[in-house]
Amino acid sequence: MTGIAVPHHRIDGAEFAPPLILGPSLGTSLTVWGPQVSGLARHHRVIRWDLPGHGGSPAGLLPDTAPGATTVADLGRSVLNLADSLGVEHFAYAGISLGGAVGTWLALHHPERVTRLVLVCSSARFGDPQMWRERAELVRAEGTDPVADTAASRWFTPAFAGSPPATSLVADMRAADRDAFAACCDALAVWDARAELPRVTAPTLVIAGRDDPATPPAHARELADGIPGASLVEVARSAHLVGVERPAPVLAAILDHLVPGVFPHGVSPVSPVTRPEPARPEPGHTTLDDGSRYTAGMAVRRAVLGDGHVDGAVARTTEFTAPFQDLITRYAWGEIWTRPGLDRRTRSCVTLTALVAHGHHEELAMHVRAALRNGLTPAEIGEVLLQTAVYCGVPAANSAFAVADRVLREEPEP
Repeated sequence: MTGIAVPHHRIDGAEFAPPLILGPSLGTSLTVWGPQVSGLARHHRVIRWDLPGHGGSPAGLLPDTAPGATTVADLGRSVLNLADSLGVEHFAYAGISLGGAVGTWLALHHPERVTRLVLVCSSARFGDPQMWRERAELVRAEGTDPVADTAASRWFTPAFAGSPPATSLVADMRAADRDAFAACCDALAVWDARAELPRVTAPTLVIAGRDDPATPPAHARELADGIPGASLVEVARSAHLVGVERPAPVLAAILDHLVPGVFPHGVSPVSPVTRPEPARPEPGHTTLDDGSRYTAGMAVRRAVLGDGHVDGAVARTTEFTAPFQDLITRYAWGEIWTRPGLDRRTRSCVTLTALVAHGHHEELAMHVRAALRNGLTPAEIGEVLLQTAVYCGVPAANSAFAVADRVLREEPEP
């Protein structure tokens, strides 16, 4: 197929930074990469693109959407057209599912252009071709609603499926053009790169969602075993759109692959397989780059506030609020809470005092729970609040005691 136009795309990061092209999965728009963009754009010129008929790309990107006419190669050529239009000769590439297959095709057929490759919940062969042909036939006849109705159960774990980010991405699928969506299904039906994997020369990272029903971890292991020197990361408690459900470990793994040395001595990427240990910088260490701050900050944030709180905050994150979440993770948690000058018990005492002084009662409740996690007893929390009565005022301390009493009744000392 020839004459494929440039897909809709969005660019983040410095103009002269190393280019990184991000490919989406079937049924999603370029917003599927939203949780990682801020972190990746600190090191790269990030170029996200939409599949034909998805997001901002018209269905007309594919001159022929008839059954069986579209292949992954056609989508790969559209990415090359995009790169050429932007003057990008060499680029790193990361893709999710179908977007990952596009990356594999690029690495196989244009190895001189792909510097590094990341395959997220992708496959060398996406199951029974007949299943994809039947899905294409269904969508051509009835639109995307029938497949969108069950998308959340394929894309996310049950605990995340009803979250705002999940709902937004399912809406993207409903909005996709039926003929273009079906054509992408046709491409998946005939995709089979298993025999060619040993020819991939780009340094490759494969990421899998441990609970992914669409491309189970066995697909990721086949990719990692077939591509020479490839690394494999399995992310626990996540399904097909792992970067949406578990953005922090996915960002850490990608950064570690794309920017070797981004994590200095004493700060390791969040382990996606096991619960991360709090990052403990060396004494006197205060100069981490932004990528390392984010990773260290997320580890400490989870250790202090608990996985439930942080997972909830991540689930509520939108593309609008993502920069703020990135900011507090890097600087409040990655720059201040990771410093070696005070232990966490002391930092909890200071934080409680500041929150009482300013009357931030919702944050105070959260940090009473955090103080318990940091090892303070209810009696010690009470002593801190008594101290605030002298220096912050009796009315402020009175309100603070009421908040703390409620929290301690709900969540007794561990």
